[in-house]
Amino acid sequence: MTSNENTSVPGDPGPGAADLSKEPEPIKAVPLRRPGRWIAAAVILVLLGLFVYGAATNDAYKWSTFGKYLFDSRIVAGAVVTLELTVLSMALAVSLGAILAVMRLSPNPVLRSASWVYLWIFRGTPIFVQLVFWGLFPSLYKVIVLGVPFGPQLLKLDVQNLQMPFLFAVIGLGLNEAAYMAEIVRAGINSVGEGQREASTALGMTWSMTMRRTVLPQAMRVIIPPTGNELIGMLKTTSLVTALPMTTDLFGKARDIYSVNFQPVPLLLVAATWYLAVTSVLMVGQFYLERYYSRGLSRQLTGKQLQDLADAQQIVKAK
Repeated sequence: MTSNENTSVPGDPGPGAADLSKEPEPIKAVPLRRPGRWIAAAVILVLLGLFVYGAATNDAYKWSTFGKYLFDSRIVAGAVVTLELTVLSMALAVSLGAILAVMRLSPNPVLRSASWVYLWIFRGTPIFVQLVFWGLFPSLYKVIVLGVPFGPQLLKLDVQNLQMPFLFAVIGLGLNEAAYMAEIVRAGINSVGEGQREASTALGMTWSMTMRRTVLPQAMRVIIPPTGNELIGMLKTTSLVTALPMTTDLFGKARDIYSVNFQPVPLLLVAATWYLAVTSVLMVGQFYLERYYSRGLSRQLTGKQLQDLADAQQIVKAK
């Protein structure tokens, strides 16, 4: 009896089988050449250089005046007032906006209607016009009386003697911004699925605990980015408080100075530089805040996580 030539020996991969003992050759990846990007970058750099050179050599910009007033005490004081207006107005807007958002989501038709009317009025009229009305508030309401109808008066406020444009500016900016924050908060709450609330209720959580521990932490991923944009927008909107009138903010101080020295261009550049500097700081804070609330949302691993994974694989291979 003849032996079968095709009989395989144990451990022999056999004819036609892949040799698993040999490691595959590493792939030599060649990056794709993109000459269009380099050409576009070169054109942009050339145009930017021409603009900077033209602005630096143009005497109309008055760069000496720009350097003189950049850190002037009046400009710095105006920047502080602008920051105060921004923070206080946004605090009022966020608080009132959250209340309006809850009213919009309420099953009570009266609360829903009242919230909708508020949003309709403040989103449908220009902020400058609203600030003009707040500047005329002492003319519209000379005396404010709080008390029982046809009874004793608890509080009587003479509005004519109030010289508080800062307070009216905060109220005007905050009430207008609250209409936009209400829609942002409402969208963030609606982005969390009903299953999250149902699961929290099944675990015995109350409505407040569900909102605090389940809904709001997930909704912040949606709320934070537009809120940061609104904060930056509020910083620049404070320049409209001149409608009250109010001249203690950054733009008001710059305008007071160039109305005396008749050099508006360098003073406007000073104000723009301060606005740009503060906005840049707010953008950095917004970036880290967004990254904090987006933890676990993306499957992309960080550098430290990739290094830990590689170390773990090396330990497994060593065993």
